Amino acid sequence: MKNIFLLIITTILFSGCEKALEEVPKDFVSKANFYKNEEDAEAAIAGAYAGMQNDFFGITNYLMTELHGDYLFGRGSQAPITIWNQILNQQNIGRCATNWSSFYTTINRANAVLDNVPNIENIDANTQKQILAEAHFLRALCYFELVRGWGAVPLKTTESIDLSAVEAPRAPESEVYDLIVQDCLIAENDLGEVGGETGRASKWAAKMLLTHVYLTIENWPGAAEKANDVITNGPFSLINVTESDDFYKIFAVDTSTEDIMSMHHSETKGSTIPNYLHRAGNVPYNYSSGGVFAWLPDTNSFIGDSWDNNDLRKNFNLYTQYQNADGDWVPLPSTTPVLFKKFITNTSGISLYSVPIYRFTEAYLFYAEASSMADGSPSALALERLNMIKRRAYGYDPTAVSPVDYPSGMSGNDFRDAIIQERAYEFITERRRWFDLKRTGKVKEAFAAAGKTIIDERLLYPIPEDEINNNPAISQQDQNPGY
Repeated sequence: MKNIFLLIITTILFSGCEKALEEVPKDFVSKANFYKNEEDAEAAIAGAYAGMQNDFFGITNYLMTELHGDYLFGRGSQAPITIWNQILNQQNIGRCATNWSSFYTTINRANAVLDNVPNIENIDANTQKQILAEAHFLRALCYFELVRGWGAVPLKTTESIDLSAVEAPRAPESEVYDLIVQDCLIAENDLGEVGGETGRASKWAAKMLLTHVYLTIENWPGAAEKANDVITNGPFSLINVTESDDFYKIFAVDTSTEDIMSMHHSETKGSTIPNYLHRAGNVPYNYSSGGVFAWLPDTNSFIGDSWDNNDLRKNFNLYTQYQNADGDWVPLPSTTPVLFKKFITNTSGISLYSVPIYRFTEAYLFYAEASSMADGSPSALALERLNMIKRRAYGYDPTAVSPVDYPSGMSGNDFRDAIIQERAYEFITERRRWFDLKRTGKVKEAFAAAGKTIIDERLLYPIPEDEINNNPAISQQDQNPGY
């Protein structure tokens, strides 16, 4: 089985420490002589984090999620992803398999930490507790991606070190979510106020993940409670915005008061996302000598003429001009008259190195939605928190009444629709739109509004053939519909 072989390789690589005793062969370090002290535990959890890769479990995962939105098209080899009235072609089935393998690799690394770190005696108790909590968080994060993408999936809660652990049936979604919630509760209780290093999970990241999970499984009171906790007790604050470029401050490394958890990048090793958004040399948004240039805005969707030009997020997220070799601003070519702008390479005065997993803005929208759904209609506080995000988007003080406020007296349905729309504007190219449409049952409605037809088979990714062929507990009859 493809992912199991990767996990076995990972286990072997994990042991590549030079600190083994002299009598232990240097070309092989077993579990028995690896998990000995705090340094080994730190190396193990670092290996688990490494599974998240450069952006968020790798660009293949990012693109497969993002290109399932209603507001963009794929280009080149990614164009077939956005042919919605057909099942995925073989290349993109392969991309789904790559993502599946990445998640289970990280799960196995987290399981290895959970199985072995508790037995280490030469370790500070608080450090041990923190590392175990991080492993619970990472496992929950992976299973949340899996269950939303594939539905019922095999549950693995112990380390797989050989092929004897291959057999595992698809567990019902409810069981997968039960494990996710358990892991999140442990993580939020045992994690610290901030991550030990940049990009590592804190208890606030765990609370946001748990909020997101509760929202997805429609535990409205639980979601509202957790989101409110982050808003009222967390060390975060909304960044003031008076012009479009102020939104870049949200994505700055180490300086953003809205960063709950992100994939952070250095100046020398940036995100790969800009190459999928920009034409090569699109100054000032992409200085790269080459670009994949594969994600194109669909102006027939909500990002078209219906989006108010006074919303500063529109100019922040989209652009129609770039600078030529003489430094003059010129229109983009007629074949691609609009492109996405949020993610850019390092430019003078703007350093964009972080790719958000959770940011503070979302806590307000989580609370507004969950609270209203729990109560059957929006409370004054739910309305205020939705309006705070909209006011900021138009350059107003988030805490003061503004001309763009949503009115009181909205029905529960209208209020939720407004939240989903604000989420669409706020989180463009941040991996939110597809799963928002799925969990609210609005996929076909949103795609129809953009002039697209989507078949039911596209609501779930295909189970990899390697899993079906090598897992005795899964057969072709377990495959998701259409594949």
